[in-house]
Amino acid sequence: MVTDTSTLIINVTLWVLISFSVLTWTLIVLKVWQYWRQSLANRSFEERFWGASSLDEARGEIAAGKTSPVVRLASAGFDVLDSASQNHPPALKYRGDLLATLERKLKRQLERESRLSDIGLTVLASIGSTAPFVGLFGTVWGIMHALQDISKSGKASLEVVAGPIGEALIATAIGIAVAVPAVLAYNFLMRQSRRRQQALEIFAEDFLHLVSAETAHRPVGYAQGE
Repeated sequence: MVTDTSTLIINVTLWVLISFSVLTWTLIVLKVWQYWRQSLANRSFEERFWGASSLDEARGEIAAGKTSPVVRLASAGFDVLDSASQNHPPALKYRGDLLATLERKLKRQLERESRLSDIGLTVLASIGSTAPFVGLFGTVWGIMHALQDISKSGKASLEVVAGPIGEALIATAIGIAVAVPAVLAYNFLMRQSRRRQQALEIFAEDFLHLVSAETAHRPVGYAQGE
């Protein structure tokens, strides 16, 4: 009965590690695909956006472009500009100096994009830090019960000890094998996420500078001349 329980616990430990591995590689593939696809969309949109002859023409590129972080950022900025052109008081969140309101809106959208970009990275970090300990638990449990079985049999030769202990050590090896890709992927994807965020911040600064060069300070929500 004890041996059956020990085998069950070790098997459960191994299945947990296998699940960690599947989840790790799934996240790696999804995040790499997400970053690659969005990077292409960002680059394509920015080329068309900055190649436009006016803000109105640049606004039209939002509908033509695929959804991406920089498209959502530009859309958030144009929401403020649209509110500024209305002939009636806007919602409270859009009231105030135009550039200050625009800057606040862009910062909030940057925060949203940062959270979206980091989805799944915490899971990779958690797997990378816990998988070796899960494997170590399986090893310790297996060795403990292997030694109990050996003591009951009364045989302590190398041939008798090596087999059960060697099988128990497999759990630690698998735990490390699961953790290494998770940690490497987390570090790589985190760097990519930070670079993407820096690129978005540069776009937001350039967008704000563009609007400040073409628009005078005025209260949001009231047409000029009122």
